[in-house]
Amino acid sequence: MKHPPKHRPGGIRRWLTAAAGALALTAGLVAAGPPASAASLTQVTGFGTNPGNLSMYTYVPDGLPSGAPLVVALHGCTQSASDYYAHSGWPKFADGYGFAVVFPQTSSANNANSCFNWFQPGDSARGQGEALSIKQMVDKAVAQYGSDTRRIYITGLSAGAGMTANMLAAYPDVFAGGAIDSGLPASCANSVSTAYTCMYSPPDKTPAQWGDLVRSAAPSGTTSWPRVAIWQGTADTTVAPANATELRDQWTDVWGIGQTPSRTESLSGGTTLSVYDDTSGRPAVEVYSIAGMAHGLAVDPGSGTDQCGTAGTYYLDTICSSYHTARFWGLDGGDQGGGTLAAPTGLTVTGTTDTTAGLKWNAVDGAASYAVYRGGTKVGTTTSTTYTDTGLATGTSYGYTVAAVDTAGAAGAASSTVTATTTGFTPTCHTASNYDHVAAGRAYQSGGYAYAKGSGQSMGLWNTYTTHTLEQTSAGYYVLADSGCPA
Repeated sequence: MKHPPKHRPGGIRRWLTAAAGALALTAGLVAAGPPASAASLTQVTGFGTNPGNLSMYTYVPDGLPSGAPLVVALHGCTQSASDYYAHSGWPKFADGYGFAVVFPQTSSANNANSCFNWFQPGDSARGQGEALSIKQMVDKAVAQYGSDTRRIYITGLSAGAGMTANMLAAYPDVFAGGAIDSGLPASCANSVSTAYTCMYSPPDKTPAQWGDLVRSAAPSGTTSWPRVAIWQGTADTTVAPANATELRDQWTDVWGIGQTPSRTESLSGGTTLSVYDDTSGRPAVEVYSIAGMAHGLAVDPGSGTDQCGTAGTYYLDTICSSYHTARFWGLDGGDQGGGTLAAPTGLTVTGTTDTTAGLKWNAVDGAASYAVYRGGTKVGTTTSTTYTDTGLATGTSYGYTVAAVDTAGAAGAASSTVTATTTGFTPTCHTASNYDHVAAGRAYQSGGYAYAKGSGQSMGLWNTYTTHTLEQTSAGYYVLADSGCPA
C-alpha cells in the first residue's frame, strides 16, 4: 500500500491515495449538466473564514419563501458538487417540497482523491477544519435564504457519509436529521490506518461505546439528537455492510432506545427498512438495507413520484434514497403537524390479509378528515374513523399512526403507533459473498466457516471470495439455492 504524504508546510494535511483503495471512487465521473430550470447550481463565496478550504454551491428553487428547510449534501471521493447535484435527485425534491440545498465541495488540494477528510480529527471535530467550513456554509445559507434553523438536515455518500456522521455528532444543535449513505459510524477513525479498519472490518463496539463517541463529540449537556437514516448495500466491498449495524447501534444508543426494530417493511429495489421508534412512537433511526447493491448512492431514474436521480458510477439504480430520506425528515409536509387538534385515541388493527391492513380509531372533535401514516409516511386520507391500507408485502410488519386534520388542512398531533403484520411469507433470494451474507444476518460464522442461518447448511470459508445464493423461505430461515432460486 502506498503511504500518504506527510504534513507539508502551509497546513496541507495527509491524504488517502487511490492505490490505497480507501473510500476513493476511483472510476472517473463525467458530470452531467444540470436539468433545464430557471434555478441552477450556483457558487457562493464569502461564507466565513473557511478553515477547511472548501467551496460552497447551492440550489435554491425560484420563489422559495423565507422559513423553508435546508439540506446539506456531501459528495463522495473523486466527485464534486455538480456530480452530486446532477445524479442524487435532491434538486427534484427541493423543487417539489420547497427547500434549499447546499452542496459543499472539497478538491485535490485538500485530498488527493477529493475526499472529505472524515478520518482526520482536525477536519471532523466541532469548530475545526472542514467541519467548521460546512457549519459556516449553513450559517451563510440561513442568513441569505432565511432558512428555518429548526429544519436543517445533512446527508452524504461514502466519505461524505463519514463526514455526515461526524457532523451529526459534533453539531446536534444544528442538524435536525441526517442520512448516512454507504458510510461509517461517527468517530470510528482518527487516522488513515484506522480509516481502512473501519471501512473493511469495523470495530465491534457495544452500543454504549459507540454512543459515548457521539456524546463526547457533542456539546456538553446535549439532550436532543438528530433523527438518522442509514443506507447500505449488502454487496458493498468498499464499506463493509457491518458498518450499518454499528451505525444503528450508535444512534439507537444515543436516543436511548433498543436495537430491536419497532417494525420492518419491504420496499422497492430489494430494500428492507427497519424502523426504530423513540419513546413517543416516532421514527428516530431508520436502516435501509438494499439486497445485492454495491458501493454507492441508491437512485431510481424515472418520472414517478418516488423516483429520482441519474444512474452512473457509484449512483446505482435500485431505489430513490433521496425520496425516502426527505419523507423520513418530514420535508414533504407529512410530518410537520402544525394543527391544534388532539391526537386520535384507540387506534387498533382490525385485521390483516396477505396484502392489506385494516385500522380503526376514535373520532376527534373538530376533525374534517384524518391522515394515515405508515412508517412516518402519509399513505392515505379518510373522512371516516376506519382505513384499509392495501398493496402491502406478505409476512411484513408495518407501523401506523393517525392524525386529525382540521378544516384548514392542518394535521394535529399523531396518535400512538400500532403495528400490523400481514399474513403469509414472500420468499426472497440473495446472492453475495459469504462475508456479506454473515454481515447481513443471513448466515453465521464458526471456526472460519459460514453456515446458512436457520438451515445450518455449510457454505464454505467465511470470506469475500466465496459466493453463494441463499433463499429465505421463512422468517430467519435460509437455504442454499445456487442451482436456481424459485423466488
